[in-house]
Amino acid sequence: MMDEFYFKIDHLHPNKGSKKEKLRLGRGQGSGKGGTCGRGHKGAKSRSGFSKKKGFEGGQMPLQKRIPKFGFKGNIRKKIIGINLDTIQNCINNISKKQENNIVNKEFYLKNNLARKNDFVKILGRGELHISLKIHANQFSKKALFSIKKIGGKAVFME
Repeated sequence: MMDEFYFKIDHLHPNKGSKKEKLRLGRGQGSGKGGTCGRGHKGAKSRSGFSKKKGFEGGQMPLQKRIPKFGFKGNIRKKIIGINLDTIQNCINNISKKQENNIVNKEFYLKNNLARKNDFVKILGRGELHISLKIHANQFSKKALFSIKKIGGKAVFME
């Protein structure tokens, strides 16, 4: 009989101390939160119906309005131009046979429209070379380094 009493729904209640009463604002000075109800005096935040816009920065121009809307790139980003070995080989094949210049450097990239003056050049390993070359670049892939050294060329790292 006693077990039935404990499991009736109308006798269930939370444990003592597990529930806290909600603080009732504006119920007199004796409550501790009377008068201004913890909102302070005057201003938009003290009034009913106040809601702040997303991204509001206190009147300062918000970040989402300060940044350009299209094509923004931070100044930290470095543009890396990848040039494959087969592209270099094609350019060398197109140059007249009279010119026996086996150096590939910034001037070579500019002349053949492979890169611009201030670009960061990385040599990639697609294709293969048939002539040993001295190649100047900022970076080389492992495959490209292996291919250049296999043919007897030289890879020079530029600053």
